[in-house]
Amino acid sequence: MSAYSDLMVFQKNTEALSSVAGRLGWDQETIMPEGAAAQRGEELSAMETVLHARRTDPRVGDWLAAIDEGGLDAVQAANLRHIKRSYARNTKVPAALAAEVAKVTSMSQGIWAEARANDDFAHFAPTFEQVVALKREEASALADGGELYDAMLQDYEPGSSAAELSAMFGALRPRLTVLRDKVLGADQPKGVSGTFDEAAQMALTHEVAKSFGYDFNRGRIDKAVHPFSSGSGTDSRITTRTSEDDPFNCLYSTIHEVGHACYELGIDDAHLFTPLGAGVSMGVHESQSRIYENQLGRSRAYTEYLYGKMRESFGDFGIDSAEGFYAAVNRVTQGYIRTESDEIQYNLHVLLRFDLEQQIISGALEIKDLPEAWNARFEADFGVKVDKVSNGCLQDVHWPVGLFGYFPTYSLGNVYAGCLNKAMRKDVSGIDAALAQGDTSPATTWLRENLQQYGGLRTPHDTIVHACGFAPNEVPLLDYLEEKFSDIYGL
Repeated sequence: MSAYSDLMVFQKNTEALSSVAGRLGWDQETIMPEGAAAQRGEELSAMETVLHARRTDPRVGDWLAAIDEGGLDAVQAANLRHIKRSYARNTKVPAALAAEVAKVTSMSQGIWAEARANDDFAHFAPTFEQVVALKREEASALADGGELYDAMLQDYEPGSSAAELSAMFGALRPRLTVLRDKVLGADQPKGVSGTFDEAAQMALTHEVAKSFGYDFNRGRIDKAVHPFSSGSGTDSRITTRTSEDDPFNCLYSTIHEVGHACYELGIDDAHLFTPLGAGVSMGVHESQSRIYENQLGRSRAYTEYLYGKMRESFGDFGIDSAEGFYAAVNRVTQGYIRTESDEIQYNLHVLLRFDLEQQIISGALEIKDLPEAWNARFEADFGVKVDKVSNGCLQDVHWPVGLFGYFPTYSLGNVYAGCLNKAMRKDVSGIDAALAQGDTSPATTWLRENLQQYGGLRTPHDTIVHACGFAPNEVPLLDYLEEKFSDIYGL
């Protein structure tokens, strides 16, 4: 066998073991007994030790050195690019540190959940300090003397930098805040009212998932505190959550996670158990979840279909027309929770986290001061005082499990989604007519053919350029938001 063939046989087993580790994480979030947290931490640590050993195996370096790159096709070259990058990064992180990060972040997740439930930041703070210290140590090993935060970003959006993202986000903020202030100063649409049965919500959310092409033969929906998507290849699962007075929480969390899962399920089967067999970056991944949730799921056309389904499931819920329902789905209201935020304010929630986590990693913000810093920034940005830490700095799971550098990919995904929506609607006619019938296939087929099927074949930037025909920028998103909400609010 050639060096490339030997390398890919080895890589296939590494990818399969990584899938097993991911399944352990899914189990921990959904059906694992609470008392098993410590044991699960040890299991994940053991799995990470095995994976780290494989990712840093000297034979990988030998195979990479022996491969004649001039004889590779585009797929082989892309596989090699990913493996080279992974090997370079993993060989810089000591095995003991990788195992400790896996163990502590697994245990931290349970402690965070307790602290969040009890609104007790002090209960979580000592563990969080451990997490931050370990992630700083890891980033220091990766940074080669550069910025720690930039090193962290590479795990989620390869090729990005804090400076580049800050410039993009700086361009987002002025138009977003002007639009937000105009909308909040206008008359607000009526919201839904009543009590929404949990079983009926879950039944409808399954139907909605199917309307977006989610394949239940290769996936499933479960409940979790924080909705997420897990898995790839032929097994991509999602979770959602329910609220008896807010059915949109369940429905749109589901559509969002279906976007993630359909990206994974849409990748060419030929890439299974290779580095190309997963989404290329979290920003690109988020572009799929956000375009499914917002440009498609919250469109006037799709909400016309959903309104009928809601009436079938729940009867009268205080909205007497499809147009009123469209406005209710897209209401702009002040609130604490990022995942429940409207399209206009969502990015402002992300920008807050982006700025604070840079301060945490640089050491400019001490952990003990995080609640106060969060509350002050939130009041400055949103004009509302935070009432409790579960609505503040403890609301998200990302920091407790060490995902520093992840948050900015949410806004980057929104920017990408704006670009994709512009290109898709230029290329495909009849999207809205189909959406009004609950048929998302004209849109989702375009996304699968132009982006999803390729997985990690191209870099994140080139993935968007290939699909859209132009470089990613914030203007299409801002234009879309201003047109949509000016129409809804009569601005």
